[in-house]
Amino acid sequence: MIVTTIIEMERNIDVTNKTIESIKHNTKHLNYHLMMKSLQTIHPIVFILICTILEATGDAVVRKSIYNYAGLARFGFLILGMILLFGYGIFLNLAPAEFGRIVGLYIATLFVVWQIINYIAFKTAPTLPVIVGGCLIVTGGLIITFWRNNL
Repeated sequence: MIVTTIIEMERNIDVTNKTIESIKHNTKHLNYHLMMKSLQTIHPIVFILICTILEATGDAVVRKSIYNYAGLARFGFLILGMILLFGYGIFLNLAPAEFGRIVGLYIATLFVVWQIINYIAFKTAPTLPVIVGGCLIVTGGLIITFWRNNL
């Protein structure tokens, strides 16, 4: 009788543990889907802006760390640049749009943000050839993004 009760208790504990694990798994799954659903409500341009800012800033930090710092300061700034570039990769892949559809807008935005970061970080204003070429880049990006071929 006692042995039977102990065996039943062990079975109940086993069932309870499996139920708890199932609830944990389902909660993680639900949280993931809620996060992804909430990301779908954010306009892709927000992701594009975040990505281009992270990419251009990360690149500028890495470049400055290589040429302007040494020792632990260089290492620290390289780590910071790495984190910014990692954030760029994460946000780029979280965007609620197919990248092939928004690549033109991304390149156009990246060019503009890169010029702003270049001016802030390196005190370098864009030259006339950069401005003219940039106009072509932005125009091309807009054509790629918004031109719909109805053939």
